[in-house]
Amino acid sequence: MEVKQIDAKDTYKLRNKVLRPGRPIEECMFGGDNDELTFHLGAYEHKNLVSVASFYFENNNALSDQYQFRLRGMATDENFRNKGMSKALLESAFTIIKKNHVNILWCNARTSALGFYEKIGFKTKGNEFDIKDIGPHFLMYKMI
Repeated sequence: MEVKQIDAKDTYKLRNKVLRPGRPIEECMFGGDNDELTFHLGAYEHKNLVSVASFYFENNNALSDQYQFRLRGMATDENFRNKGMSKALLESAFTIIKKNHVNILWCNARTSALGFYEKIGFKTKGNEFDIKDIGPHFLMYKMI
């Protein structure tokens, strides 16, 4: 496996397949994808992009840190799950985020993925909430 920085457009197909199946690909083009401090990572297996994650310099008012990064659009091809792809993306991102003098990463995690995030050291904040047309989530964060 190899983790590389990728362009926003490289994330759309996998985001669509995993996070918004059967919906228009335009729903996988997120605001901020091309902002100056946003970065996108991809995990490759045998030169095939099998996992993606995007990181935005964006604050959540429920967290007190002045500077924050947000994880969004993490998606792994179902044939490559439970092989450490997402963990590798996050570990690479932690290094980049720290180099930007930021110590916190947060996300709106699908309730079904809580166990994954907790294993990596994320904590929940607040109650479960619903994102329309997507499902139940929790605000999660990790100090890095």
